[in-house]
Order: sequence, then C-alpha cells, then structure tokens
Amino acid sequence: MNDQKVKGRLQEASERVKNFEEVEFGYNDEEALQEASRCLQCKNPRCMTGCPVSIEIPNFIHAIKEGNIKEAYEIISRSSSLPAVCGRVCPQEKQCEAMCVKGLKGEAISIGSLERYVADQAILNNFSAELPKKKNGKKVAIVGSGPAGLTCAGDLAKAGYDVTVYEVLHKAGGVLTYGIPEFRLPKSIVQKEVDSLKKLGVEVLCDVPIGNALTIPDLQKKYDAIFLGTGAGLPKFMGIEGENANQVFSANEILTRINLMGAYKDDSKTPIKKVKTAYVIGGGNVAMDAVRSLKRLGVDAHIMYRRSMDELPARLMEVEHAKDEGIVFDLLKNPVKILTDDNNNVIGMEVVEMELSEAGEDGRKQVVEKKDSLHTVECDMVVMALGTSPNHEALKMSNIELSDRGLIVVEGSKTSLDKVYAGGDAVTGAATVILAMEAGKKAAKEIMEKLS
Repeated sequence: MNDQKVKGRLQEASERVKNFEEVEFGYNDEEALQEASRCLQCKNPRCMTGCPVSIEIPNFIHAIKEGNIKEAYEIISRSSSLPAVCGRVCPQEKQCEAMCVKGLKGEAISIGSLERYVADQAILNNFSAELPKKKNGKKVAIVGSGPAGLTCAGDLAKAGYDVTVYEVLHKAGGVLTYGIPEFRLPKSIVQKEVDSLKKLGVEVLCDVPIGNALTIPDLQKKYDAIFLGTGAGLPKFMGIEGENANQVFSANEILTRINLMGAYKDDSKTPIKKVKTAYVIGGGNVAMDAVRSLKRLGVDAHIMYRRSMDELPARLMEVEHAKDEGIVFDLLKNPVKILTDDNNNVIGMEVVEMELSEAGEDGRKQVVEKKDSLHTVECDMVVMALGTSPNHEALKMSNIELSDRGLIVVEGSKTSLDKVYAGGDAVTGAATVILAMEAGKKAAKEIMEKLS
C-alpha cells in the first residue's frame, strides 16, 4: 500500500461534463498526511533537482507530516510565488515526481497534490508569505502579468523593490487567466495568488497596453529596470484551404472567450455558437483544454492528431480525464482542407491518414501520409491548437533585438536594451507555466545583482 500514492478524489465524469467546476477536489487533511508519510526524506533529494524553481520538497512534506501547514507554506513560498497554481498545472510527473526514489519500485510521491493542499490551506487560513524587506528605493516595471511576470514581481518585492506590473487585459494572470479552463485552474485561485503579491506591495495596473499607452522607452526613463514577460499569445494555423471560414478558430480564441469573457454562461455577451460536432487539431495541453471546454458546451468534441496516443504531448492525467469525459480521439489523421457551404460555414474536412516511420535525428518518429487515404469527415467547427508565437505589440518603438524566429534575444535574462530584461515564452517560445516561472526567478536575481 505504501508503494501506491493516495489517489485524489474527482467529480464523476458524467457530472463534470455538464459544468466548469474544478475536476479534482484536492487532498483533505487525512489524505495529505497519509501521502506525506510515504516520503523517505532522502538525504540527497533527487526530487529537488527536477524542480525548475528549486522548492525544498522534502522539508515542506516533512512539515505536513508534523502537522505544521503554515511552516510548509513558508518553505514553499521561499521558492514559489504561485504554489496554488503550480500544484494544479505543473507537469510534476515529468519533473520532481519523475526523479522521486519512490517511483523506482512503485509510484512517486504526489508532490503536486501536496503542494496544492498546502497552498489551499494557506488561502483558507490567510497565511502570508515572507514579508518584504525594507524598501531600497529601486523601482522595477514588469510588462505582462503571466507566470513569468508574477514570479519576477514576487521575488523582487520580497527583496524590497518597488514593483509595478502592467497588464494589457482587464484581469491579471496572463495565460493563467485566459488560457487555462476553470475546471483545471479556478480563476478565484489565480486572483488569490495575485492578491498575495499585492500584499507584498506589488502594484498591478490592468488595461494598460504597453507599446501604445506607454512605450518601452517611456518605462526606461521612469524605472531602474524592466522585465518583459509578454508571453506567446499569437496562434499558429496550418495554412490549408478553408481556414478563413466561419467557425474556424484558434484554441486561444475559444479559451479566452470562455475563461476571460464567460462565453459558457447563459447571459454571456460573447457566446460561442452552439454546434453539433467540433474537431480540435493538435495534441498538447491547450488542445485538451479546448476540446474538454467544448464538450462542456454540449458539443460532440473530437481531438485530431497526426501521431499516435504514445506521442501525445499533453499531460497523461489530462488525456485520461478527456477519455473519461467522452472525448473522441481521431489519431494518425491530419486535415488537408476545410470544406464550406455557399455561406462560408464549415461543413466538414478532407482528411488523410498518417503512419509513423523510423525515428529522425531528434529521436522522434517521422510522420508520413498513407497513400490513398483521403476521406471526408463532417463537422461544423474546427479549432486549431498548433502552438503559439510571441506577439510583440509591446515592443513597438524599442528596437529590441529579435531572433529569426521572432523571439527576444537575451544573454542570461538581459536583452539588447539598457535596463531591459526578458524571460518566459517571449524568449523561448511557448512552454510550460513552471518554466516561465523559472525564467522570472532568474531575471529577478539578475536584476537584483545589477541594481545592488
């Protein structure tokens, strides 16, 4: 029994497809204690080497075992400004839990579930993170309130810096707010994390489009340092015939309208048109979020992915949840044309079947089209979830150096501009929340070293 992790409780699939409430309930006190008791408290904790933000994992788990949840929260908060977020969406199975010794002969400690438990208890009991040091008189601007920006802001505020976060949208959180569905990450949790940063003295200004209302040169005159955490919110499309049809969307638009604008609500001002059948093209976490959201709108929702189930890049847990919810997986298939009626409405797709060949230089199996496999599928919505690239609206008037891929060029975290640092998806391309947080922490450290 000790080799198996304590399983979290879930909403029944038949019920959760009817609502946008959180799928997982999280550990209760008894479950958290039982799971924490499985930890071996290794002298050389391999789990920490797998954590991008270097949380003292054995120490916070030991505090849970001792019943001191406030201490556990303080330990986590020394490394992470967003523990309630990370506990829900961080891919622990590929990071800290992948390195756990318990996983060699059984199941790894459920580190993510324990982190979530501690963070949720902190919210319920109004625990506060480390109080900021005495103000040092230095001012830093953060452009973008996503995970990179919020993490950078939190670390700087704790060190005594005056920090102002600029966000173009009307709510803070970046991809945490507009990109991840309520059933995976409740927006109230994101707001609580933002509120925790405000308690540290961080000022958050929404509805401020940097590049228009203010430019980077304007910020350079006003602040001692600037961090760009502008993310990668520009969706990619396939470039096939019919993509300009009605009811062809990017996953970004679907998720933003649902998450930020409440398009799933009956009184929404920006509702998503109810359709019969929708295909989401792609196999990553964003594709899973989009297809599961559409399912909750009563749509016959399909995933179409050109590789097999073994190559799906989405988190295994999200794939399993999608299967339980009745999502249809059309694998080893790829659309080549979107079909429309006389009014330019989607009525179907022309699809080819794919097959996997030998692995290429990157170690990944190649995908080739199967001969004479062209066929038609009926649908009335197509959603592209093929990745994103940076939108550099905020960089206007700055002459910042960009790579051939349109990414911000940095040395460490420093850009080509005086006082300006950058990190997260705007630098690396679309990646995970926790890697963006890691970039925010590194930038904060570099800024502090420079300004001190």
